[in-house]
Amino acid sequence: MAADVVAGKRAVLEAVRSGVADEVLVARGARRSPAMRDVVDAARTEHVHVREVDREDLDELADDHRGVAARVLRQPPALGERDLSEWAWASDAIVVVLDGVEDPQNLGAAARSVEAAGGAMLVTRTHRSAPPTAAAIRASAGALLHLPHARVANLSRALDRLRDAGFTTIGLDGDASRSVFDDPCPEGRVALVVGSEGAGMSRLVREHCDLLVSLPMHGKVESLNAAASLAAVLYGYVLAGREGSAG
Repeated sequence: MAADVVAGKRAVLEAVRSGVADEVLVARGARRSPAMRDVVDAARTEHVHVREVDREDLDELADDHRGVAARVLRQPPALGERDLSEWAWASDAIVVVLDGVEDPQNLGAAARSVEAAGGAMLVTRTHRSAPPTAAAIRASAGALLHLPHARVANLSRALDRLRDAGFTTIGLDGDASRSVFDDPCPEGRVALVVGSEGAGMSRLVREHCDLLVSLPMHGKVESLNAAASLAAVLYGYVLAGREGSAG
């Protein structure tokens, strides 16, 4: 994690629940709201110290804290390329690979969708990619504090490792000849690859995908942002097929 402070009610609550919060800082007089009471109650349950401070003190720690922040001293373990080969994957594991998503807000929003969908891991690049900063953690509503996150130097090689681990690698590509509506999502382990909003997937990453699918646009806009596209494909393509077969 790139920062030792997370801010905002939801992100702080998840920091407490995930066991990485060392201290919760609450603006004086802010304990009265239901959401803030949830944070304080969770901190007490987890034996995390709660301290009231002046709002100006919080302003120095975070730009948009909404009255609460947490000091994070025990960070989630850093994962790398080797972990992709050694991880104990479930037979139906879902991994999401982000290729060149540089906006921390998009990283956070993507992580939130992956965690909500029961994804096993998020994989991003170490270069030209947003790191898990405090802003990204807040945008993820704390999901980055729960979701295993591997940062790798070479995404193509990472996809090869996932394929060797039994994953089907699926790239989301607006120019693909097949859409998510044409065929069901493959069964078993799936690695869904999403590129940046501007450039999409890089050529090498695209070539390392087993198949490419598009998300059709039926309105007037040409595309969704990366995080919104990911959420739609996760639920409308990957999970919808599994829920249907289970029913």
